Amino acid sequence: MQLEDYFEFENFDTKFGPVEKIRVKGHRIGIEHVVGYFKEGLSPETIVRDVYPSLNLEKVYATILYYEANKQKIEEYIRRCDEVGEQYYQEYLQQPESEALRRVKAIQASRQQQKAPPPTAQAPIPRSAEPSVP
Repeated sequence: MQLEDYFEFENFDTKFGPVEKIRVKGHRIGIEHVVGYFKEGLSPETIVRDVYPSLNLEKVYATILYYEANKQKIEEYIRRCDEVGEQYYQEYLQQPESEALRRVKAIQASRQQQKAPPPTAQAPIPRSAEPSVP
């Protein structure tokens, strides 16, 4: 079995240019996520046990090996994914607020006001004692 056989490679166009998506075969998990946890210091065993129990150790090790063997290519892939994701996020931020979101925010603000404790009187701040001049 070739290392690439562990992955599904998909290329598609977006409004921000072409994008490649590399997923662990048989899963919807992008390799950038597994690689990210590995780069944060998680062991393959921890990734399987705590993060992606649907993966097996063989697939996690294959992902790490593929990353190490193609580090520059995969780093560029991750950078491009982040870039396109950021462009979509910035576009989203430019959209006007929906009526539903305005209502949710109003409800949240009302609840916060109801939870806020009443203002308390503060003790006066004492004056500093100044030395007297004889």
